[in-house]
Amino acid sequence: MRKLLCVLSAAGLAAAQTPAKKPRPEFQYQSGDIRVSIPAAAEPRVKAFGPETVKAALKYLEDGAICWVREKTCVNCHTTGPYLSERTAWTAQFGKPSEEVLADFIESVPKEVREVKETTTKSGHRHYPAAFTSVWRSLGLAEWDRHVTGKTSEHTDRSIRDMLERQSENGAFVSHGEVEIPHITTDFELSLQAARTITSAPGWLAGLKDERLLSRVAKLKHWLRTAAPKNDFDRILRLQLAHYLPELVSQPERDAALALLSSKQHADGGWSTRDMSALQDWHFEMSETVVRLIQGLPDAVRPESDTYMTALAVILMRQNGVPVNDRRVQAGLAWLKREQRESGRWWMHSLYRGNYHYITYIATCQALKALALCDQLPTSGAE
Repeated sequence: MRKLLCVLSAAGLAAAQTPAKKPRPEFQYQSGDIRVSIPAAAEPRVKAFGPETVKAALKYLEDGAICWVREKTCVNCHTTGPYLSERTAWTAQFGKPSEEVLADFIESVPKEVREVKETTTKSGHRHYPAAFTSVWRSLGLAEWDRHVTGKTSEHTDRSIRDMLERQSENGAFVSHGEVEIPHITTDFELSLQAARTITSAPGWLAGLKDERLLSRVAKLKHWLRTAAPKNDFDRILRLQLAHYLPELVSQPERDAALALLSSKQHADGGWSTRDMSALQDWHFEMSETVVRLIQGLPDAVRPESDTYMTALAVILMRQNGVPVNDRRVQAGLAWLKREQRESGRWWMHSLYRGNYHYITYIATCQALKALALCDQLPTSGAE
């Protein structure tokens, strides 16, 4: 039987345990001979960004994804999801991503697509079970097909169809459970990942004939076009929606989102994720653990630049035609290059539990993606 899929890192690691009862982990990732240390702010920065530091970053991504598949085997937003959805784009430069991770994703696809019933949490929040897992699994498989095989596979098609069974009546994909900033936050963020999925699978959307599925796609598009933003994160993510489904975002809306994003840039060239939302507006229900953690950070009053948001800002600008030589992009790239650590990764403090710092993995994926979109990933020595 397929091992249980998990969505939140807490559920996959130690359900029902609290930080007070749980000893500090020894490694971020561990399996066999692979040992990946817990990320820390004190890690030394690279002396110079270049081919060898890119090679180290790719190894970090590979080791983390392999360890997770071997030890946890769940599709999630913080390791295997970002690995398969982002690493695939660099196949031509650095070779294919791990077939082992791909096989794990394929194994998690239901053998047949069945109707899924909506459920309600104890707090009264309505959602469809495993919507989050289904979106991230489908996105990873779609991106593999796009960048590796060039053809949508049967298992990817089945995964997308299963994903659409978990769509809410209003057209959105509902985010539920504990907040894990940035990927378990608003419904808009999760629905945007679903939109990316159906546009990434080669020929899937263009060849869709099933009237029932076409209706679901239409509902998704309508919701994304009309949904009221929960916070500034939703507002700037309209730039990504404009990249995947340009017909849904008008030019004035793009201009407004880009102006908002630009206004958030710090003097050091970076951006901060925490600038993108009031603390209580990240999720429909904020846990005390997350609130206390964020309020207790040394820079809580004036958040410092962080890797995830800096990289995402560069990505959004590039996806919307801002040239590499634009001063905003250049300042962001300079920040990213000087903040890489000798381990290869880009450090970032978890905004969820503050123990394993899985956001460091997500941030590293995003940093490499931003650099790639600016033709700043040197290949020599990194193969």
